[in-house]
Amino acid sequence: MEAVSRASLVSASFVRLADALVGDYDVVDLMHTLVEESVRLLDASAAGLLLADLNGELQVLASSSEESHLVEVLQQRAGAGPCVDAYLTGKVVTISDIGAEGDRYPAFQAAALSQGFHSVHAIPMRLRPRTIGALNLFRTAVGDLTAEDAAIGQALADVATIGILQERAVRENAIVNEQLQSALNSRVLIEQAKGVIAQSSNVDMNEAFNRLRSYARAHQETLHATAENVINHVLVL
Repeated sequence: MEAVSRASLVSASFVRLADALVGDYDVVDLMHTLVEESVRLLDASAAGLLLADLNGELQVLASSSEESHLVEVLQQRAGAGPCVDAYLTGKVVTISDIGAEGDRYPAFQAAALSQGFHSVHAIPMRLRPRTIGALNLFRTAVGDLTAEDAAIGQALADVATIGILQERAVRENAIVNEQLQSALNSRVLIEQAKGVIAQSSNVDMNEAFNRLRSYARAHQETLHATAENVINHVLVL
């Protein structure tokens, strides 16, 4: 019965993460769902998440409590800690006894112990070679997560990672498509302007384009703007 209950909890957590990915979802809300589910499902007292910005700098994005948020902020500012190392190496970093083993991160060690945390399990948010952040699972007890909890934690982080990367890809594709459509629209204007120049100045289309391009460059305008002026008879070339 206990195994069934555990399986049901795991299934429900993944359903909640999936629900957060529907439609124009909010990445911040997704990350908060991730840390909340991590605490609810795993043997963690608190959870916090760092995500890399466009410059590769880690930023605190979500935490399940003010205590874990304080430790996350300190890791970020110090540039050192298990979560930072998990991001940099792309590997899980575990400290089963922060008091005894955490002296390689003295600032993190002091902050974590001051908040009552005695062990930590940092999971990289990674898809193939790309790591975008890390999830920290804090515990008030010493000791490692069980292998099962560690595997579930990694799976939760993986689902969120795929969601974030998909959202970024969609946004980037939308920008690319917008730029492409703008270029196509400009090309239509340019063709129209070439026709106007060719007819009014009695030159061929190659010469018309050369005049259009030369004027745009000489006056530091875009071809689009110059073509519009020709079509609207503001400019005669």
